[in-house]
Amino acid sequence: QVQLVESGGGLVQAGDALRLSCAASGRAFSSKNMAWFRQPPGKEREFVAAISWTTSKYYVDSVKGRFTISRDNAKNTVYLQMTSLKPEDTAVYYCAADRRDNTNYYTNPVYYYYWGQGTQVTVSS
Repeated sequence: QVQLVESGGGLVQAGDALRLSCAASGRAFSSKNMAWFRQPPGKEREFVAAISWTTSKYYVDSVKGRFTISRDNAKNTVYLQMTSLKPEDTAVYYCAADRRDNTNYYTNPVYYYYWGQGTQVTVSS
């Protein structure tokens, strides 16, 4: 089992930056691929970024160049640094962990099994 707790959301203005954190507890964080998803109001949840256990990174096109995912295995934490925020980035952001260990196929959202409770990010124009 993996437990995930997100923090760092808030209300910001367009163009601002924000850093989300996700603290993990449970087994084998360093062997897990980790990801961030988001759910805009009235829309489906969408994949945002992922980082493999070997620290390879993946971003969806809409956030490339603006968001950076990173991890600190010593702190069992994954981060999402968001810059140049836009109103369309408004969403509940979720952290997720892969149910598998030590696998390189980390860009398929179907493998993310453990979820946090989410943190709200609101970007005003």
